[in-house]
Amino acid sequence: MDRAQKEKVVEELGQIFESSGVVVVAHYAGMTVAEMQDLRARMREAGGSVRVAKNKLAKIALEGSDSATLADLLTGMTVLSYSEDPVAAAKVVDDYAKTNPKLVVLGGSMGGTALDPAGVKAVAAMPSREELIASIVGCIAAPAANIAGAIGAPASNIASILTTIEEREDA
Repeated sequence: MDRAQKEKVVEELGQIFESSGVVVVAHYAGMTVAEMQDLRARMREAGGSVRVAKNKLAKIALEGSDSATLADLLTGMTVLSYSEDPVAAAKVVDDYAKTNPKLVVLGGSMGGTALDPAGVKAVAAMPSREELIASIVGCIAAPAANIAGAIGAPASNIASILTTIEEREDA
């Protein structure tokens, strides 16, 4: 890899660290190509990405960024998992690490906040962005449905009373 390619990789990594909602660092020693492809596919489905880069280049990209604390985690065979959604990458890596002991979570970064392995697990346990939006919409829609039911209830009560009166008159 020549100097121009290295500079390009450093720039790409800088963009990743700057624009991602969460970055998770893990060791992947011993994983097969098929296992790594499976991890990449799961991450892609969740809207994230997986990147293997030289630790030295990643450390250069981290200099002066909010995620600079990640530099301490970059030793050995590391893989970076990231997503714009602050929960997606952590959730996928945590789930994958449960089924594959070769993937060992070292920590991560969420914005300017450093995460240890327990912090990554805590982020993974949070509801995703879509789940939060759905629950908010449900909370907003519930009162409207209750109001519509309350408004419609007197009319249905009157109709049933009129039906009862009519039946009495017929009898």
